[in-house]
Amino acid sequence: MATLNVGNLGEYLREQRRNAQLSLRQLADAAGVSNPYLSQIERGLRKPSAEVLQQVAKALRISAETLYVRAGILDAERDRDDVETRAVILADPSLNEGQKQVLLQVYESFRKENGFGADGEAGADTGADSRAAADGGASIPGTGPRTTGGSDAGPRQTAG
Repeated sequence: MATLNVGNLGEYLREQRRNAQLSLRQLADAAGVSNPYLSQIERGLRKPSAEVLQQVAKALRISAETLYVRAGILDAERDRDDVETRAVILADPSLNEGQKQVLLQVYESFRKENGFGADGEAGADTGADSRAAADGGASIPGTGPRTTGGSDAGPRQTAG
């Protein structure tokens, strides 16, 4: 079986597992994946999903984002907030797997609606302030443009 182009993910996982002094079986059990599947990931024969990487990262107590980058799921400098949001959703123990998937789909649809799709960031340097300003500043309280001499904490007053 030919190896997949997953960068050095397998080697990195093996190194992290050894640093954590875990056997392949112990890590597989802790991550909730099968021992053969984890072995295939380490050997570069399988490309795991983001959810499996999240589980493995949690078991190793390392950043899931690092694994996403090494697996080619994420560009190292792009979408940092997006990945953190997804990781928090996937790690939430109060949600079942179906709820997590639906929430991720809704989140992605809102990002696309606002011009932030998976292909690239539209205005990657912009934050909530500029997005709120673009739609009139009314959608998120306290994120619109600042007025002179005022703060975002209370109602805006106009000269009258």
